[in-house]
Amino acid sequence: MGNTEYEIQQRFEVQVPPTKPFFHTLKSSLKETFFPDDPFKQFKNQPISRKFLLGLQYFVPILEWAPRYTFELFKADFIAGITIASLAVPQGISYAGLASLPPVMGLYSSFVPPLIYAMLGSSKDLAVGTVAVPSLLITSMLGKEVNPHQNTKLYVQLVLATTFFAGVFQAALGLLRLGFIVDFLSHATIVGFMGGAATVVCLQQLKGILGLVHFTHGADLVSVIKSVFTQIHMWRWESGVLGCCFLFFLFITRYFSRRKPVFFWISALAPLTSVILGSLLVYFTHAEKHGVEIIGHLKRGLNPPSLSELETSFGSTHLMTAIKTGIITGVIALAEGIAVGRSFAIFKSYHIDGNKEMIAIGMMNIAGSCTSCYLTTGPFSRTAVNFNAGCKTAVSNIVMATAVMITLLFLTPLFYYTPIVVLSAIIMAAMITLIDYEAAIHLWAVDKFDFVVCISAYVGVVFGSVETGLVIAVAISLLRILLFVARPKTSVMGSISNSTTYRSIEQYPKANSVPGILILHINAPVYFANASYLRERISRWIDEEEDKLKYSAKNDLQYVILDMSAVGNIDTSGISMLEELKKTIDRRCIKLVLANPGGEVMKKLDKSKFIDTVGQEWIYLTVGEAVDACNFMLQTCKPKTKAVESEAADDKV
Repeated sequence: MGNTEYEIQQRFEVQVPPTKPFFHTLKSSLKETFFPDDPFKQFKNQPISRKFLLGLQYFVPILEWAPRYTFELFKADFIAGITIASLAVPQGISYAGLASLPPVMGLYSSFVPPLIYAMLGSSKDLAVGTVAVPSLLITSMLGKEVNPHQNTKLYVQLVLATTFFAGVFQAALGLLRLGFIVDFLSHATIVGFMGGAATVVCLQQLKGILGLVHFTHGADLVSVIKSVFTQIHMWRWESGVLGCCFLFFLFITRYFSRRKPVFFWISALAPLTSVILGSLLVYFTHAEKHGVEIIGHLKRGLNPPSLSELETSFGSTHLMTAIKTGIITGVIALAEGIAVGRSFAIFKSYHIDGNKEMIAIGMMNIAGSCTSCYLTTGPFSRTAVNFNAGCKTAVSNIVMATAVMITLLFLTPLFYYTPIVVLSAIIMAAMITLIDYEAAIHLWAVDKFDFVVCISAYVGVVFGSVETGLVIAVAISLLRILLFVARPKTSVMGSISNSTTYRSIEQYPKANSVPGILILHINAPVYFANASYLRERISRWIDEEEDKLKYSAKNDLQYVILDMSAVGNIDTSGISMLEELKKTIDRRCIKLVLANPGGEVMKKLDKSKFIDTVGQEWIYLTVGEAVDACNFMLQTCKPKTKAVESEAADDKV
């Protein structure tokens, strides 16, 4: 026994880290949660004037890079800006129609918000503008309360209020460093939601393609199909033929640009070309007299102020609906804008600040709500064109806004004869790319649960509503997180041949179990939500191991080693679970051994006196050390027999 004690004392004991004051720990946790990027490090040891300048540059990034801006950069940004302006004009008009708003509001929304973003945004590639999914959300949620065609003034006021509250919510998330909330929209959720919304948008464009006057306000598949096929006698073949021709043209140009990336501009200019060709065709053939609906008069001039309309909406009985719509559309717009910005930042090897992006997107929507704009963000299609056109900085947004300004001042009469069917074709062509079936197939191959989340979001949007699909997908994602926390993975470990490494026997079937020793790996923090489950699961592992040893006539189980390398933290419920577990296996004459507990776990085990209960000598740095010590004890001490166990049990009784 003396040798045993000597051998055990030779190991390096697991240390308990020094205890820090509670408020110091709380401050550290809050800092890591809200300020993981440590934005204040640049202000340290700086004079007041320098801190003021750095603060301005932090909140207004254009002040940082503008002094270094060159004419060479401007040439690249000018070309990119003109290119995305050719896409912004037809898309702006189209998406405003999708939101049941006057078409000119789509142009207004491509003028003021891009200027605000150019000053406050941290992305060099993001091209700001209206997007389809938030437009659909706005019309589907607000349209239930106020008919946009019968009470247009009130509807527009509520849309402005929605945009304002979306901007306030977005900016607040950035200022309060709460950007991690957006991360609850998983990749699978976004794929399914976007695909479902795109499907619904495409179906709703059948109104324009078929030239229907009356159409359902519902956003679900059943309502749309019913509305289409109960009005077969109202279909206009002229409009249908025109729509199919322009759809074919848009798809052909996109296919060609994808096959030959150097000709990306052909696909980028295709929507504007469609508008021009469609307008000329209607003008020369007088197709508007034969069932082809046109835009009509567009108000000339820059954005009129809308503070009075916004103030009036605050007194509306529908204000709560506007707030709810603003929050939901704000989250969706943030998720899309930040995801798109980060995706293109990777290509150019630079970093964008998610919280700065939230502030920038929020401020541009607040400013937009005061200048007759509705919700904007950074759409993928426009940003991709901006990136491919060779943009260098956010000045491309300023160039685009200038081009839209010129359009508003001088060119709006040219859109009088633009056929609605062409706008419907532009929307359909853009939306079909959002139905990412390849991503869904990839989810099925990699993670079936993520595929279920994706399909649930898609089905919820298509057969229910946009809000229903979003709620279902988020609820299933949160349920998955709860399942991971409440039912953590545990596994039996064995030794890899000719090594001191121990791994899961399930993953490595050839790993060797150690006679008389059960090694269990706990793969999650131990909290109140999973403590009871872990106690029961570990007890079942012990029962199964004892039954297996009984039938194999091998040595009885004498040691249970818990590998706690993945247990990042533990609460009082987890400590109580360990205490109960130790009492249970003590009654079965089995010794509990801990391996590699982390610093936070050791501090709490020390404060709760559990280390004294289990014994410091039975806590090891690695599983290998724990196994060696247990094997040494098995070889040195007299093996436990059934008779000894029975006698020990009688003594306890």
